Amino acid sequence: MELTELTALTAAEKIRKREISVIELTNAYLNRIDKLNGKVGAYITVCEKQALRQSESVQKKLNCKENVFPLAGIPAGLKDNICTKDVKTTCASRMLSNFFPPYDATVIEKLSEHDVIILGKLNMDEFAMGSSNENSWYTPVKNPWDPERVPGGSSGGAAAAVASHMSCFALGSDTGGSIRQPASFCGVVGLKPTYGAVSRYGLIAFASSLDQIGPITRDVADCALVMNVIAGYDPLDSTSVDMEYPDYTTFLKNDVKGLKIGLPKEYFGSGLHEEVKEKILDAAKAYESYGAIIEEISLPFTEYAIPAYYIISSAEASSNLARYDGIKYGYRAQEYADIIDLYKKTRSEGFGTEVKRRIMLGTYALSSGYYDAYYKKALKVRRLIFEDFQKAYQKVDVILGPTSPVTAFKIGEKTANPLEMYLSDIYTVSVNIAGLCAISLPCGFDTKGLPIGMQLIGKPFDEGTLLRAAYTYESNTGKSGVANCGI
Repeated sequence: MELTELTALTAAEKIRKREISVIELTNAYLNRIDKLNGKVGAYITVCEKQALRQSESVQKKLNCKENVFPLAGIPAGLKDNICTKDVKTTCASRMLSNFFPPYDATVIEKLSEHDVIILGKLNMDEFAMGSSNENSWYTPVKNPWDPERVPGGSSGGAAAAVASHMSCFALGSDTGGSIRQPASFCGVVGLKPTYGAVSRYGLIAFASSLDQIGPITRDVADCALVMNVIAGYDPLDSTSVDMEYPDYTTFLKNDVKGLKIGLPKEYFGSGLHEEVKEKILDAAKAYESYGAIIEEISLPFTEYAIPAYYIISSAEASSNLARYDGIKYGYRAQEYADIIDLYKKTRSEGFGTEVKRRIMLGTYALSSGYYDAYYKKALKVRRLIFEDFQKAYQKVDVILGPTSPVTAFKIGEKTANPLEMYLSDIYTVSVNIAGLCAISLPCGFDTKGLPIGMQLIGKPFDEGTLLRAAYTYESNTGKSGVANCGI
């Protein structure tokens, strides 16, 4: 087995047993990136020198027999909207193509404290707006299972890097499914933590009430390991929740006896591909055979999730992206007549089509005469969706459904129809609207050999139950890892 095929847990054990060195492992990943990134397009920036310096430092600690953290020496990639001090952080946009943050995001500080090796910054949809990773200013990311297909978005680079063994794990961000949907398309595991469980300090904002950083990994155990590092209260983030966070690895138990799992009838209607539906129902039967109790439930406001999400997220994006004016930092138009012309040309040239579309939609929804009709109504729907889940959790412990209605579609297939593209998030956006946690993990393949992902949705701050349920399924089916990836 190649070094880059090892899970984080296995690689960490081999490092501690001196079976492999941190330098050896880091070089294996850097060589893999050098070989494949031109085909996949997962990385925007590769931090080769920094990664090698880090690996030498961690190896010295090991050689001196110092105690090290569980993820010490494990190479990881970061979505390019997470600020890294003195490392170019672009959000895959021309607007930030020359931005070098003067500080680290809290999650980066935590990874550094735990001696994780940072390989580089990963491609994404511009400012995290997209479901296919075709909106990057740099290059579209390609799905490692089939280079003619999308990897999902907006964390497509992160999922593709893990799937193609160019990163042992990655951190992405999830505003409406941007960790889970690409994890589904690329056959890896993606966890969207509860809103407030992981600090957003240093995450370049798209929609502040929806954004959440989370891990993309090879398997469920790695997911728990990464959560142990990144979860926790941060006084620098006003939305961070001050509570006692558990050791997530203690939930890695092959046991779901008595666990009540709900199947929302709204998730299995028209629009869901038959092969995806079949695999999700097979997973439900599998859980039943493990001792779980399967129950049909209803989430009646599901049909309003997409319009509510795009109004709320676009309104927040309109506000958050107003700071990019060509004055303080970032891209600035070269020729302009006056200050108003500077603003106009900078934003017209610096932002891509999808970002401009959402800014305009959000500005319209917040404008005088339309605020009550659109934005205020969307907030009321948000509350109703939250109450849907509250009622469901009075009956069940976890909700099971598809992550995406389809498997990875071809590059260019949906770009001409934004509404069709938006509908690919139909099963994921409700989780962000309600501030819940959810995990996507592989549950099989379609007839084209493309991965299918299933989604488990949990109560707020109940990531432990999600991890237990996911780990049980993975342990009994063996549906983890990406060794048969097409590239």
